[in-house]
Amino acid sequence: MNKTTDKTGRNDSMLRLAIMGLGSYGTRVAEAMRDCKKAKLTGVISGTPSKIKDWKGKYGIPEKNCYNYENFDAIKDNPDIDAVYVITPNALHHDEVIRVAKAGKHVICEKPMAINATEAQEMIDACKKANVKLLVGYRMHFEPHTLKIVEMRNSGDFGKILFFQGLVGFTIDDPNQWRLNKALSGGGSMMDIGIYAVNGSRYMIGEEPVWVTAEEIKNDPVKFKEGIDETMLFQFGFPSGAVASCLSTYSMNNLDRFFLNGTNGFAELMPATGYGPIRGRTNQGELTAPDVTHQTVQMDEMADIILRNKKPLIPADGEEALKDLKIIGAIYEAAKTGKKVSLT
Repeated sequence: MNKTTDKTGRNDSMLRLAIMGLGSYGTRVAEAMRDCKKAKLTGVISGTPSKIKDWKGKYGIPEKNCYNYENFDAIKDNPDIDAVYVITPNALHHDEVIRVAKAGKHVICEKPMAINATEAQEMIDACKKANVKLLVGYRMHFEPHTLKIVEMRNSGDFGKILFFQGLVGFTIDDPNQWRLNKALSGGGSMMDIGIYAVNGSRYMIGEEPVWVTAEEIKNDPVKFKEGIDETMLFQFGFPSGAVASCLSTYSMNNLDRFFLNGTNGFAELMPATGYGPIRGRTNQGELTAPDVTHQTVQMDEMADIILRNKKPLIPADGEEALKDLKIIGAIYEAAKTGKKVSLT
């Protein structure tokens, strides 16, 4: 699409974005967007006036594009904002995404999109009703090493896929942070980093799981209160007979590895999901994909999805997020009951 400007001087080839939630990850996205070719930061939504003041100066955002959580519905009448990236605690996503959709703006929501599948479906329905797109911050879906492995699998380079392993974890520090507050997070490690292994198992194997087994391990019930999982072991079975074995934890470092095994070869990513650089190898040798700033690539790609209906190799929409949340719900059920849970 060629760059065009309408009578207001608006550049229709550039996605104009407001970020909601100006914390550490919101800052990371804003910094990465400085290098975007197809997306531009044009607005902010925050409950902290001092942050808004800082961002106005740092990113050149005009006062008329600054909102708080009480008045951001007024973006409906702001032509400088096409979409809002919701980067707030998990439990807030549902209501905020629906409000953005009702304001007629496209939505990008950080993952997990919601705290359960019911909320996720309501968010999808609201965006459909408002005729706006709903995308989710699956940055790994645009990462070159990851895409190379998926392309190789699609080409049959690994033969019949048999097994996937996903390990994700770190030692969480501040016991008072929102991630350890179930009312804000909706769960523990599973809702934060476990989603990478859930989602990764699906796009690496290229199928949807049909059963789940799981076990929760909690060694520190003081730090990890009721409803906040410390460590979760979970397994999936797939229609082809492939299986996955995964671990998500808040109490171990050095865990960021994906491994895919087939009859004719293998692929490994380590680190697999961190901010970079990602490193990978297959039975054919080291992967030579370029190192990129994930959020820069993600936002340019999402601009193409929103403005030009581009179809990514790995979906990054609300329906994709709903699938993950249904699986996460089944993982919690399996851990609680000790039984295999069917997903069909």
